[in-house]
Amino acid sequence: MSSTGELRHTALDALHRSLGATMTDFAGWDMPLRYGSERDEHIAVRTKAGLFDLSHMGEITVTGPQAAALLDFALVGNIGGVKPGRARYTMICRADGGILDDLIVYRLGETEYMVVANASNAQVVLDALTERAAGFDAEVRDDRDAYALLAVQGPRSPGILKSLTDADLDGLKYYAGLPGTVAGVPALIARTGYTGEDGFELFVKPEHAVELWQALTKAGEGVGLVPCGLSCRDTLRLEAGMPLYGHELTTSLTPFDAGLGRVVKFEKEGDFVGREALREAAARAEQNPPRVLVGLIAEGRRVPRAGYTVVAGGEVIGEVTSGAPSPTLGKPIAIAYVDPAHAAPGTSGVGVDIRGSHEPYEVVALPFYKRQK
Repeated sequence: MSSTGELRHTALDALHRSLGATMTDFAGWDMPLRYGSERDEHIAVRTKAGLFDLSHMGEITVTGPQAAALLDFALVGNIGGVKPGRARYTMICRADGGILDDLIVYRLGETEYMVVANASNAQVVLDALTERAAGFDAEVRDDRDAYALLAVQGPRSPGILKSLTDADLDGLKYYAGLPGTVAGVPALIARTGYTGEDGFELFVKPEHAVELWQALTKAGEGVGLVPCGLSCRDTLRLEAGMPLYGHELTTSLTPFDAGLGRVVKFEKEGDFVGREALREAAARAEQNPPRVLVGLIAEGRRVPRAGYTVVAGGEVIGEVTSGAPSPTLGKPIAIAYVDPAHAAPGTSGVGVDIRGSHEPYEVVALPFYKRQK
């Protein structure tokens, strides 16, 4: 939300409306939910390519001689160990170990980093980094208005982008970024993603967003590129088993509770916010394993939603965190936290309580979908 309480608009707002997008309030931003059929958009990303506006994400730049030291103190990951041009998935936690947000940090140069936060948590992350910067020779800068962010995702995305840039896309590894020019527009080209497919994020100045969107649309005309909204982005990430803040990740969970303890790097030098609480959480998880994040596939047609209870033998054994129909599997699917005794793939007798009816579900390992390399 803006300070006046109105929804914020991305640089592509008028373009979305001209394409007939159904718009929705997402974390205070007016964003495209879908342009036509969300199922068609989903399948296009799995089989061809999709174009997303992700300008609602929160970019925060950290610069200065002690930028790496600040980020190592403020976040749970080893950010000083990230080489220039590479990126890392990490988290920012409270002192009690609760997850404030999951983040991608790009190292843009020797003393320059870009932290990308979820739209709903961007202000929280900015405030926490600013507070934690005290005593460090580093500057934390709110760059949310400095960038528009477009993403091209899907198996045909490398070919589409190659037709518009001479940047070395073949040499660009997963979780890396390089400066380049796309359709004449200066951009940071990153190879990350939230769909389970190969793809690229393009960070550009907002004034270049429309011309870049139009150039990408034209380049993708003959190969099935379609504009995609947030609805199919959610079903794509769900099939790929990727966590969503506010669903699989919350302040009431530590990374160890979420099965993501690997992002916490105790071996890095110096203290970091939440270290002691996270050490205790890691020890607790070893002695008394927390609920496990699993996949559930419906045997019937009823769709589970976040908050529905998972049951076995008449007892509550867990809770659904995300659920939706899966266009790829052709069945409803869910991600849920369940007791370890019922977490093994193939565990029988597990159901989801959908309005009083215990619908049978198959327990599977995440992700539901893995692309062929």
